[in-house]
Amino acid sequence: MKRLFFCFLLAGSVTLQAQELGSLTVEKIMRDPKWMGVAPTNIQWDENSRNIYFNWNPEKAENDGLFQISTQRRNPEKVSDNSRRNLERGQLTYSRDRSKILFERNGDIVLKNALTGTENILVNTVERESNATFSKDESKVIFQRGDNLYSISIGGGNLNQLSNFTRTRTRPAAVLSKQDDWLRKDQLTEFDIIKKKDADRKSAEKKSKDDAVKRPKEFYLDERSAVNSVRISPDEKYVVFRVSKSPEGNKNIIVPNYVTASGYTEDINGRTKVGNTLATFESYVYDINRDSIYPVSTKEIPGIKDLPDYVKDYPEQLAERTKKNEDRKVSISGPFWNSDGSQAIVSVTSLDNKDRWIMKLDPVSGKLSLLDRQRDEAWIGGPGINSFNGGSLGWVDNNIFYFQSEVTGYSHLYTINVNTGEKKQLTSGKYEVQTLRLSNDKKSFYFTGNVEHPGITHLYRIPASGGETLKITSMRGGNEVTISPDEKWLAIRYSYANKPWELFLQENKPGTKAEQITNSLSDEFKSYAWKDPEMVSFKNRFGSDVYARIYKPEKADPSKPAVLFVHGAGYLQNVHYWWSQYFREYMFNNLLADMGYTVIDVDYTGSSGYGRDHRTGIYRHMGGKDLSDHVDAVKLLVGKYGVNPSNVGLYGGSYGGFITLMGLFTEPDVFKSGAGLRSVTDWAHYNHGYTSNILNEPATDEKSYKKSSPIYFAEGLKGNLLMAHGMVDVNVNFQDIVRLSQRLIELKKDNWELAVYPVEDHAFTEPSSWTDEYKRILKLFETTLKTK
Repeated sequence: MKRLFFCFLLAGSVTLQAQELGSLTVEKIMRDPKWMGVAPTNIQWDENSRNIYFNWNPEKAENDGLFQISTQRRNPEKVSDNSRRNLERGQLTYSRDRSKILFERNGDIVLKNALTGTENILVNTVERESNATFSKDESKVIFQRGDNLYSISIGGGNLNQLSNFTRTRTRPAAVLSKQDDWLRKDQLTEFDIIKKKDADRKSAEKKSKDDAVKRPKEFYLDERSAVNSVRISPDEKYVVFRVSKSPEGNKNIIVPNYVTASGYTEDINGRTKVGNTLATFESYVYDINRDSIYPVSTKEIPGIKDLPDYVKDYPEQLAERTKKNEDRKVSISGPFWNSDGSQAIVSVTSLDNKDRWIMKLDPVSGKLSLLDRQRDEAWIGGPGINSFNGGSLGWVDNNIFYFQSEVTGYSHLYTINVNTGEKKQLTSGKYEVQTLRLSNDKKSFYFTGNVEHPGITHLYRIPASGGETLKITSMRGGNEVTISPDEKWLAIRYSYANKPWELFLQENKPGTKAEQITNSLSDEFKSYAWKDPEMVSFKNRFGSDVYARIYKPEKADPSKPAVLFVHGAGYLQNVHYWWSQYFREYMFNNLLADMGYTVIDVDYTGSSGYGRDHRTGIYRHMGGKDLSDHVDAVKLLVGKYGVNPSNVGLYGGSYGGFITLMGLFTEPDVFKSGAGLRSVTDWAHYNHGYTSNILNEPATDEKSYKKSSPIYFAEGLKGNLLMAHGMVDVNVNFQDIVRLSQRLIELKKDNWELAVYPVEDHAFTEPSSWTDEYKRILKLFETTLKTK
């Protein structure tokens, strides 16, 4: 009996130890992330606002499952496969009284009665139908099949084609030579039988034309053209569409894949490089009653010929472009019709991304008139301001249009009376409106914003006419809110700096308590006291506020070392009170602090969440203010936290790898060692969309590229450099790091090494790769920074 009791104790002890994380190691924290517990994702409500569905994996299965709760039954239950298939559908579109719902499922259009739950498949074909909406009187459904718009009566029958985009051009009649035309006419005058046959032919053609069913006017698309943003007016008089034309002659990057099932090296077709020829866009109006197609005119847009300021640095270019006096190329998003179809608004963006215009479209003439212009000599951007689909904008009523703009330096909400031109700013302050939604009754806006602190988000409500802003959520940290269709409930994905995301449920009332629904974390993860980093701010050398968070060691190593973690993407926020998307790096920073390092991560100039000036502060010089913010952060660590300035390192991936390289190459007396992961080494080899916003194009603004690319500063390397890169990286290509390696070889530098990962893309997926990479980073810091 005693022996049996001892065995039970031993088994319990082993189980307890298995659930204890113990001291952190790279091997432990870089395992498959399921060891931590799997957070709920993809939150969605059912159409009746009773059930919430979400992906979750509490049992750490191979794949996440679909779970549900209701506002009454709040214990998560796994959804059956049949119910899951029914939920695999596109965006829901409600009728005005919210009794009927349209959506796409498996490429077919489904009409659902919201009260009875009855579903009716309106269109069931092998082709994909999408983008279904109700007609103005809600007697028909309008949808897209392929390139074209169609309508179908809800009562049954009557499928009508509303547009006619085709890739088959009607062959024109052969043109007769002058001689053959003379012969034909001579035959007609000489022979009665030929006259009769010609008259019969013309009569038959006329009868065929008169009897033919009227079809929409053809619009031919060649092999380089694509039609998108096809929108019909509520009165069904006009179809407005955008045609993009892909360029010719661009060369794509080839990414070799060495570890393949075939045993042969296989090529991955990659992207183009910045500065390559762009696609062009042109928008058209199809007047259904006149059966006429004509372009939307852009030549009257105010400032359409304006040149960017940077060309003043290149006198020859300035003179040439001034002489040409060309209109800039633009892309038009929309139109956004008001409910009765009497007004149409478009968002126009210049392809150099220096201008965004909100304009009225006259569909009769295709002409535009200005409502609002935002110009930015850096680039147009910020939350709610999207260059391709227009961003957060729409109608409050038939006369009032809303949109977001950074004109004050922060992305805020505005309305404009499209008849009088009167503009009104609804939100203001040193914060950003990050998501936006108009309420069902159109009397209020819901928005998430970082009003209290740059690193805290909450849901707010504000009257659509302007007035007091009301905070609805209350948990300090990150609140990702999905509002129920009836707007009575909030499904909140909430997290804190040291607590990953969980699902909460709250009534849509200020001051009500949110109830936690999921408990995702493993006992092993919870057994460790993860740090709540100290949130700080400091003034950089330019007098601007820079936010950072610090992991302080309980017992600093005698050498007083420090490490800076540099987040990626550039335009991203990592200094905040919610769980970081860099969760592996967060855990690694905890490990470093446990080993006696002081760790800091900085939302350097260029990061998101801090307004326009912070966002665009790196314009024409990456590796300028973004890097000097890190140098200023080192001064903070030395002056306030007792760090030894001789023992400072840094690490980061992608943009963070780029900053690491620039730090070691241009500030070698500040940074003793660094690990650059999947780093951009030469911006002229990166993609167009990201790079051209910040540095323009290499052929037109060479100076910006030369002072922003690490490869031109490699001679400055003095410290210890580790580079790591995936060989099948289709974002920052492996070629980038190979070119820099050759440069270092030619410079006869010997204090660097390169670790390659044959099966990894830009974002690593294999735990073994993560583990190998971070063991190397830790070894680098341990051997170079812990010296007195």
